[in-house]
Amino acid sequence: MTADQDGSGTAACGEPELSDSLKTFGAVLKALREAGGLTQEEFAARVRYSAAYVAKIEQGKRFPPEALPGRAEEALGPVAGKVLAAAAKSLRRKAGLASWFLQWAGIEEEAITLYAYECRGVPGLLQPEGYIRAVFERNLPPLTEVQIERQTSARLERQSLLVDHPNTAFSFVIEQSLLERQLGGPDVTRDLIDHLLHVGRRTNVEIQLMPLQQQDHAGFEGEMYLAESPSNQWFGYTEGHRSSALITAPGDVSVLLQRYGKLRSQALDCRATVSMLEQMRGAL
Repeated sequence: MTADQDGSGTAACGEPELSDSLKTFGAVLKALREAGGLTQEEFAARVRYSAAYVAKIEQGKRFPPEALPGRAEEALGPVAGKVLAAAAKSLRRKAGLASWFLQWAGIEEEAITLYAYECRGVPGLLQPEGYIRAVFERNLPPLTEVQIERQTSARLERQSLLVDHPNTAFSFVIEQSLLERQLGGPDVTRDLIDHLLHVGRRTNVEIQLMPLQQQDHAGFEGEMYLAESPSNQWFGYTEGHRSSALITAPGDVSVLLQRYGKLRSQALDCRATVSMLEQMRGAL
């Protein structure tokens, strides 16, 4: 994903400036929390989010989840709940490019189901460090060493979702061509394949390769991400060059779900994917 501040996707176009409205919302939340005499850890426990997640919202690095105002009302009282609900509505009206990604990042962190189809690069949640660096080192305009280090660390940190959310079902459909390309060279590709084989052993992760030849292919319109919220609402997310879109209309999300379901049926199943990965690794 190109617009992510923590680098959860396949490419980076630099770090977008934080939305002023997001930072304002975070400052309001922090002020209300402190006025209520709660530390971040205490507040996080009461609203049922992690302390790290609350910290990112207060810093303006995460779009607040829809349930936050209601949960904050339980922890801080009705006035705080009303203030945050009003601020959230204003925030959504002002959301721009950076905000779209930050909103998706928040949805992703809460998701009970996450689907990803990629035809551009291996999804960020599945990238080992060598592949991450290969991606950022080829970024245009070029990134500085400091930027590469910061974004590499952020991307690796984000991958904790796979471990920290064992009850979330993760499904990835990846084009075989992305591995055949050997971005970064044979050693990077070998490490990438080993990493995919390792992560694919997790009970909450399914990885499927789309073979090079597939006459029936439902993904010709490009990559897609889908997430199911704890309230069973589905969201979609797509990206282009320096642009992104959060998809919330049920009809439009339904289209993406249909396409993703077809892609899963057209790709190699998980066992065949493991066999193909092992063959590809042996050929390097």
